[in-house]
Amino acid sequence: MKIGVVGVPGGESSEKLADAVAAVTGTRILVSMDAVRLDLPSGRCFHDGMDISALDALIIKKIGERYSPDLLDRLEILCFLADSGVRVFSNPRVVIRMLDRLGCTLKLQSAGVPMPPTTVTESPEQALQAIRRQYGRAVLKPLYTSKARGMRLVDGDDPELPGLLTRYARENTVLYVQKALELQHNRDLGVVFLGREYLTTYARVKAHDAWNTTTANGGRYAPFTPDAPILDVARKARDVFDLEFTCVDVAVTDEGPVVFEVSAFGGFRGVEETTDLDPAALVAEHLTARLREPAAGGNA
Repeated sequence: MKIGVVGVPGGESSEKLADAVAAVTGTRILVSMDAVRLDLPSGRCFHDGMDISALDALIIKKIGERYSPDLLDRLEILCFLADSGVRVFSNPRVVIRMLDRLGCTLKLQSAGVPMPPTTVTESPEQALQAIRRQYGRAVLKPLYTSKARGMRLVDGDDPELPGLLTRYARENTVLYVQKALELQHNRDLGVVFLGREYLTTYARVKAHDAWNTTTANGGRYAPFTPDAPILDVARKARDVFDLEFTCVDVAVTDEGPVVFEVSAFGGFRGVEETTDLDPAALVAEHLTARLREPAAGGNA
């Protein structure tokens, strides 16, 4: 059985998953999408001298170092390979809908998953009205981002807000404006699923002087045991996309739990730092077991 891991060479989670898959299969294959060549019309796809279109499967851990629209083109190649008979985990057509924050949000909203109040517009004036009339404080979020990169916390009372929104719109054609929430105990949660099964939950606790919980801004991971309402909301969000390994970002507010987003490439670090679990090994074991099952519709 030959399984390639799509990831970032040198990236901690990519390397760990490639090691874990090698421990199960005996072959280590780490595929960096920026070094892939798709040959048409033969349909063969090469990486580092290997025809990856002849592999039994590919596991998507990471498409690139940072989220950007360019990653959609890489996923199109993976869709082509899936259509050609390569088992790809998770389904690249699902992942495409998740890279763009707006696409992920609309799918969750359509499924009735509770989320923070959100405004989407290309007009800085409309964004200003939403912040001042409805939200008071809000977070501006780029459509392609992770770990809070490019996000801005803004206050409706700030006299500089109109100019800030105009400048922000020059780099972000679509303004994604979300009401800033008061997080209970200054933390939000990562609820982790392996396939359809709940795995664990960890908290991200923000640093004293930070406005968000991301570890890039000093946040830390902590163990957390969720109650039934949190798990119910997280599972509902997870089931919208049906990924093989994912983390649902949940905030607990005075009005109940709400979902920020569902990660297309669930991270390992929060699990590793708060439990005795080895997420890379669990993913490798889970997906090699999946490969022994019949393929559904020519894909994972």
